[in-house]
Amino acid sequence: MEYSSSLPRDGRTIVVIGSSTGGARTLEVIFSQFPLVDAAVILVQHMPHSMNNALCRHIEEISFMETGIAEDGEAIEHGKVYVAPSDLHLKLIKNRTISLFDDRKVQYVRPSIDVAMTSLERRENDRVAGVILSGMGSDGAEGICHIKSIGGTTYAQALRTCAIHYMPRAAFATGRVDEMLPPEGIRENLIRFAGIL
Repeated sequence: MEYSSSLPRDGRTIVVIGSSTGGARTLEVIFSQFPLVDAAVILVQHMPHSMNNALCRHIEEISFMETGIAEDGEAIEHGKVYVAPSDLHLKLIKNRTISLFDDRKVQYVRPSIDVAMTSLERRENDRVAGVILSGMGSDGAEGICHIKSIGGTTYAQALRTCAIHYMPRAAFATGRVDEMLPPEGIRENLIRFAGIL
């Protein structure tokens, strides 16, 4: 299968993935041999702080993407996965710069997928996508609606493949999910969406 990207040179392709309970196995499938893609990937995973570094190392080991814990004020670059640190919300400023902040929990969690996704802006040369994986609660449903409202592409994990289906189900219930897919399908669609770097 061939992939290509026709993004203007000053544009950005941004993928925000939201994952919680049961999402680790899905992430393993998505990122296994995941190529270097022409996108910045923001990963918001609900997890204890002690797991942050291990998750980054594992994604970097099984994929071709540079992966690290997101830092406040960091400019996003294509070909990188930015993992939101535990206990801090992450948002993007003008789709270009990461902002981390300690504010009240949203949907009982921090970092919140909704906070990250709703920070995305409609910008002429940018392309955005949102993905909701296995998890408890409804974090990400509002974010999916927002991404769709600014012309983005939206995916959620097929319920039958989820360890915990509440987050994908809540996203699907908004009517704003383009496709419900198994992990392998999400992987292929993200590669196609972003294009090879």
